[in-house]
Amino acid sequence: MIDGLDSRLLLTLRAHPRIGLVEVARRLGVARGTVQARLDKLVSRNVITGFGPECEPAEMGYPVLAFIALEIVQGRLDEAIEGLRRVPEVLEAHGVTGNSDILCRVVARDNTHLQDVINAMLHTGAIQRSTSSISMTRQIPYRIDPLIKAAGADEP
Repeated sequence: MIDGLDSRLLLTLRAHPRIGLVEVARRLGVARGTVQARLDKLVSRNVITGFGPECEPAEMGYPVLAFIALEIVQGRLDEAIEGLRRVPEVLEAHGVTGNSDILCRVVARDNTHLQDVINAMLHTGAIQRSTSSISMTRQIPYRIDPLIKAAGADEP
């Protein structure tokens, strides 16, 4: 859980990622030590998971975005995951319920490269079936700010 001050702190840092803590404290109307303590707490609780720049794969030469559903050979999940870690175009992999075991978000330079990426994913033999869906357009980009606002408003 986060409270209203945590929410305001997170939203300020997201809106102004290069801002200094003194300026954050000024904008929030709290002491710099309070900002530092809150920030440290949010990091230690893994609410904040990074401070690096956000990058757009399409602008780096990977405009094709696809979601690949994988069925794993029973008992070979660890092997499958290790193989997926070796494919740099695999941005995320989630264990899921339903007809597949793993859902991956991947990028590629073009459709031919996407086929190469899928082949690399299947290389270990721990994956028995894949189903791919290519994203045609991004209707809602990844966003977290509305959730931060809602979570900060949920405080008792």
